[in-house]
Formats: sequence, structure tokens, C-alpha cells
Amino acid sequence: MDTRKLATFYNLARTKNYSKTAEEIYLTQATVSKHIMTLEKEWNVKLFSREHRKVELTKAGKALLPEVREVLDKEHQLTQRIELLKNNAKKTLVIKGVPSISQYSAFDTITQFTKQYPEINLKFSEAGTEKLTKVLNQDGTDIIFTRVFDQIDEKYDAIVNEYDYFVALVPQNNLLAQAKQLKVEDLKDESFLLLEGTMHGSNPIIPMLKKTDIQPRIMYEGQRIDLILEMLNEGMGVSVVMDKSFDLTDYPNIVTIPITPKKVSQLAFLKRKGPALPAVDLFWKFAKNQL
Repeated sequence: MDTRKLATFYNLARTKNYSKTAEEIYLTQATVSKHIMTLEKEWNVKLFSREHRKVELTKAGKALLPEVREVLDKEHQLTQRIELLKNNAKKTLVIKGVPSISQYSAFDTITQFTKQYPEINLKFSEAGTEKLTKVLNQDGTDIIFTRVFDQIDEKYDAIVNEYDYFVALVPQNNLLAQAKQLKVEDLKDESFLLLEGTMHGSNPIIPMLKKTDIQPRIMYEGQRIDLILEMLNEGMGVSVVMDKSFDLTDYPNIVTIPITPKKVSQLAFLKRKGPALPAVDLFWKFAKNQL
């Protein structure tokens, strides 16, 4: 099967314009028409209707489009693998992410990538949000998965996976557990259990605390969200975390309360702009397709 003709079909299904497709895939309009007619003859189906100068997919064309996309994706994956082997390129991919990454879709992207490309030696580790950008700027780390509270720096390429916002986790035996929402200053008399990096750098919780002159008593600060949940479930302290960064299935004694004003963060893969090793490019294209 000639995948060039499939690519022509797929592009025309998107543009619905023969001249536009010819321009985008560097063919003549006559060649585009020839590709489509050849497919229609080989498959004995009509792929496009051409009435009143308007190009539309037929019912058969719509049905075949996902299958064509799958074939083209497979061809692209094969090409990438061939390039990796041909160039004898570095096959190690170093990714670092926030400690709660398992709660986000990015974790599924990473695991699916390792299953699909077992020849890539993935080295994954966790770090606090403030450390991640620093390690990305050092040799050895290819990609990070982090949260960004402001605009993403233009020196990085980014794939934004999802968004999240701050909530307070409070034990049921705490009087604050009755509140519908909380301000940061409502927590001023509490002992904090925090993920590493919560109280540092660009986190918008910091100016909210400074505004009210709160000097938080930190009982725990580390990368163990499970330990934080265990302590909260036993009635100890409070925590300020992102809403999607935890699972309370096994912690019935914890209440989640929104923090006002709402502070939203972007969850994103970041890499340095510019030429990258084939393994990095391969993951980046895979992550984009997953999104």
C-alpha cells in the first residue's frame, strides 16, 4: 500500500481543498487528484463528494479516515525507530517530574511510551517544583513535568497536559472541616504538612501568606504525599496541595476544601528549545499525539 496516497487522502480530508493540500504536501493539484482517484479505484468506494466546488468526505470516507490515520501513525513510529537505529543515537531519555505525577495524565503518557518503545532506556525520578527548572538547565535532564503558575518561559518548548488548583486538606476532627471554602489566613494557627517546594519560589501561596504575616509551623515537608495523607487521616495538621495531586480512597477522615481566591496552575512537559536527541524528539511527538 502506497502511504503517500494515504497521506494525500488524510490531508485533503482536513483541508477540503485540493489546491491547499497540494501546497501543504508539495505536490501538484493534478497529482493530488490522481492519488484520490487511484485510492477510490483500488478500494471501489467514493471517498469525496465534489458538488458545487465543495469538497466533503463521503460516509465511506469518514469511516476509513481513522484507519488511515492509524496506518500513517504506525509508519511514523517505524520511521522514528529506524532513525534511532541508523544513527546509533543515544537511547537514554531522562525525565524528572513532580512527586504527585502519578495522579496526572502525564504519568500514563510516560508509561505508554515505555511500553511502545522498550528500546529507549528511560530514567525517571521525582523532584520538588522549584528544583525541576534548575535541573532542566543542567546537562543530563532532557524533559521535566512540572507545574507553572505564570507564563511559560519562551526559552522552553511546552506541552500543557492539564490544569489544577489549590485546596486545603483538613482532618474531619478539625473545626475548619465544616467550612465550604477557606482563605489562606484561616490556616494561620495550624501545623502544615507540605510537599517539598510548596512554600518556595514562584508558588502563589507564598505572597498570600506574606500578606497576612503568617509564619507557618511546618510539621512535615517532603516528597511523600502518602505520608501526608496518613498523618492527616490520623488527625494531625493541615495541608495545602493541588486538587488532582492525591487520592482519598483509603483516607476517609480527610476533608477537601477549596482555597479562595482560586489559584490555578498549568501542568506541563518542558524541554529546552533547539535541536534534541532522537529519543527526546520521539517522546515529544508521542506526548503531543497522546494529548
